[in-house]
Amino acid sequence: MTPLTTLSEDETLLRQSVREFAEAQVRPLVREMDEHAKFEPALIDELFTLGVMGVEIPEAHGGSGGTFFHSVLVVEELSRVDPSVGVMVDVQNTLVINAILRWGSPALQARLLPRLASSTIGAYALSEAGSGSDAFALQTRAKPDGDGYVINGRKLWITNGNEANIFIVFATINPEAGYRGITAFIVERGTPGFTVGKKEDKLGIRASSTCELIFEDCRVGADSILGEVGKGYKVAIETLNEGRIGIGAQMLGLAQGALDHTIRYTKERKQFGKAIADYQGVQFQLARAAMDVELARLSVYNAARLRDAGRPFLTEAAMCKLFASEAAERTASLAINLYGGYGFVKDYPVEKLYRDAKIGQIYEGTSNLQLQTIAKHILS
Repeated sequence: MTPLTTLSEDETLLRQSVREFAEAQVRPLVREMDEHAKFEPALIDELFTLGVMGVEIPEAHGGSGGTFFHSVLVVEELSRVDPSVGVMVDVQNTLVINAILRWGSPALQARLLPRLASSTIGAYALSEAGSGSDAFALQTRAKPDGDGYVINGRKLWITNGNEANIFIVFATINPEAGYRGITAFIVERGTPGFTVGKKEDKLGIRASSTCELIFEDCRVGADSILGEVGKGYKVAIETLNEGRIGIGAQMLGLAQGALDHTIRYTKERKQFGKAIADYQGVQFQLARAAMDVELARLSVYNAARLRDAGRPFLTEAAMCKLFASEAAERTASLAINLYGGYGFVKDYPVEKLYRDAKIGQIYEGTSNLQLQTIAKHILS
């Protein structure tokens, strides 16, 4: 049987091109973007030019016409250098574009996909102050009004909020219907009544913007509905299942980046007359970290390939997201330990990766929610 980590020729070429781009174009900007908590605008243009902002968008709409697995490879390689860049590309592809490809009407796809492939960032607005893990306890309301809807409410912790121009917004049309009243809408920046609010000052992935969205009598047309009225919960659930694989890829890339830095450093750092990599105690720690990274890769690739094959992948998505996020934290922590004092200062890259790793166990479904999904499957 061919190992899941074996790549086809086109997958290998994609990985190599994104890795070269990340090293040449992203790495020089990592520290500055982290310190200023701001994405470099020119880098966004370069990501579009590279073709990684519309991986699965058909070529007829200006995209790359690739697979979900291609998106996973892109996110992994970018996150190896900067998880902030990785998550921007991840949300664009695995959440926003996937939702529009699956649920958008032909007219909506024709209107949005060419822009998302060439120049426009998207965001996915589900979370609110009172609906985190309980994602469908939404307070944002969409009231029917003539041939459209008026949206009122607030969204929190929205990735890409500062850069995005297209937002998928989940609101409740009929609160009494529970999750069956939830509907997904496309809202564009500049729509009257819609503003992007506070940008959060975060522990990690600081260059990635995380913002509040405010809706005050924001009117949208019925043609902005994504999917069907009352089917927003289905849009959200199915898209988030895929998004979890993307976060698994982000955490995998982070773990690989931390391990790469650590291996190089332990070969260079000398104590008691020899490189610390020559000590068995260090070697064993590196061996366990390498095992973590490889198992995370197998898990993420397996989930992605299942998705592309049209096979069930819900449990595998939960597993890969959970394991990769924990592996990323362990590997980044080990990196700081083996760097010693240098690992604790910003002049070296591993302290940032340690800060970036923590979010992997929180967003797009906490670790406890992933465990709940896995447990439900094995006990059914």
